[in-house]
Amino acid sequence: MVKVIIDYRERNSGIIEELIKKKIDVEEKHLVSADFMVWGKNSEGKEIKIGIEKKTQNDFLNSIIDKRMINQLINLKKNFDIPLLMIEGSENLYEIRNFHPNSIRGMLASITIDYHIPIIYTKNYRDTASFLETIVKRLEKTRKPLSLLKKRKPLSLKQQQELIIETLPGIGPKIAKSLLNKFKTIKKIINASEEQLKKVKKIGTKKAREIKKLIETIYS
Repeated sequence: MVKVIIDYRERNSGIIEELIKKKIDVEEKHLVSADFMVWGKNSEGKEIKIGIEKKTQNDFLNSIIDKRMINQLINLKKNFDIPLLMIEGSENLYEIRNFHPNSIRGMLASITIDYHIPIIYTKNYRDTASFLETIVKRLEKTRKPLSLLKKRKPLSLKQQQELIIETLPGIGPKIAKSLLNKFKTIKKIINASEEQLKKVKKIGTKKAREIKKLIETIYS
């Protein structure tokens, strides 16, 4: 079961009421290094804690000035499996205060690149509650483990035959095709004598001998 733990300082934000309306299991508690914690299990059944530091747009700008943000990010990474920064507000962040845009860009870049913490933007407390609901549903949903291997199109029978023959010593794609065109089946290639193999272009005595040695040597 997935649970959302909310810091007591968010009591009057309206977020708790919104989550209760959405039938999310919510607990109010004192959190040292986050405003929200989503607790559950990942796709492999391992316990996982997601820590979310929420900033209003003005608070985010203030934290750049007094440098609170850096310490908060360090604690967030230290205490949670997945740290997230949430910036709440619908105004243009670059026009709220008399801030040089590069100061804001620099902090945003540092958060994502130096600290590897994703940044999420929400419009208001309702939007924040909806995002928390999405995280909860994501954890509750049964998911297949992600594969890092690129999915390939299944090989045709012809391609599989060529691939098998290409594994023979000194045999590349062109010679593999020549062998299959001459002998027609993999079985006939395997059963061919050295002399028969040498009749295929670019297969000399050495290659023919190595192929037969591989095929006929007892596995030990």
